[in-house]
Amino acid sequence: MTAPTVIPGASGTPEAPGTAEVPGTGTPGARATQRRNFRRGVLRVLRRKPSRIVGVAILAVFAFMGIFGPLLYPARLPRDDDALYAAPSWAHPFGTDFEGTDVLALVVTGARYVLLTALVTAVITVAVGTSVGLFAGFRRGRWDSVLMRITDMKLTIPALPLLLVLSTVWKFTGPLQMGLVLGLLGWGGVARAVRAQTLSLRERGFIEAARGLGLSTRHIIGRELLPSMAPFIAMNMLIAVTGAVYAQVGLFFLGVLPFDANNWGVMLNLAVFGGGALTTTAALPYMLAPLLAILLLTLGIVLVVDAMDEIFNPRLREE
Repeated sequence: MTAPTVIPGASGTPEAPGTAEVPGTGTPGARATQRRNFRRGVLRVLRRKPSRIVGVAILAVFAFMGIFGPLLYPARLPRDDDALYAAPSWAHPFGTDFEGTDVLALVVTGARYVLLTALVTAVITVAVGTSVGLFAGFRRGRWDSVLMRITDMKLTIPALPLLLVLSTVWKFTGPLQMGLVLGLLGWGGVARAVRAQTLSLRERGFIEAARGLGLSTRHIIGRELLPSMAPFIAMNMLIAVTGAVYAQVGLFFLGVLPFDANNWGVMLNLAVFGGGALTTTAALPYMLAPLLAILLLTLGIVLVVDAMDEIFNPRLREE
């Protein structure tokens, strides 16, 4: 999925620093008015399509699961030896697993590992990719050539085979380590996209004015370019979350990572290879529950990205 193009400095987007200001807009009262108008615009965009409100609600539910989910259940989930692979019921909406443990409880408690890994991955991906893309696109010349060649080399490395090799020499003991590795392997596309945006912005009048005033490169990038690209970067971060979820769940499903913690990938592996979910209906709910969680999370992110595209793109609001 490709991140939508954002038009920095356009109506409805954060105004690019250095552009002409209307007298009085720099006062605290004017800024407060702008913030109120922005919030009203966000609510208006969300109300135009109820599906966008559904997307926000879905992400809020998953955020709640990741933060408070493990606190809703005991450290060791209860087991029922008389209800192995029990069918869905009011007591167990998604049935039980091979140990008689409630599948819904496993999905809720396993959300923290998956979401924390995805968040760390997205932060590192966006931070590294944005830094490289901004600096390369603004400086051009030798720095641009060197950084883009490094980025091209990174993009040519197949991520999955490399992860399989790394898993044999480095045991991923937690979501932070997993997120670090996935983030360092996934920043290339963001760097390329941010560089393209930077090359377009660097020729704008407010950047030329900042250079003419002798402002430092750090100031121009941090105070002039970065705020204008914040919406584009935010959407790339949400998209990076989905990629991180797919990557880590896939690795656990293939069984190349140790099952040190409960998460959705472990559930899929045990349901398919241990419970025979593909050949018998007994373990089918055990497999479908984490798949449904992944599907809903992806759907929520897609709906929110659609809303963000209209919030920061005035052409879509005018249609």
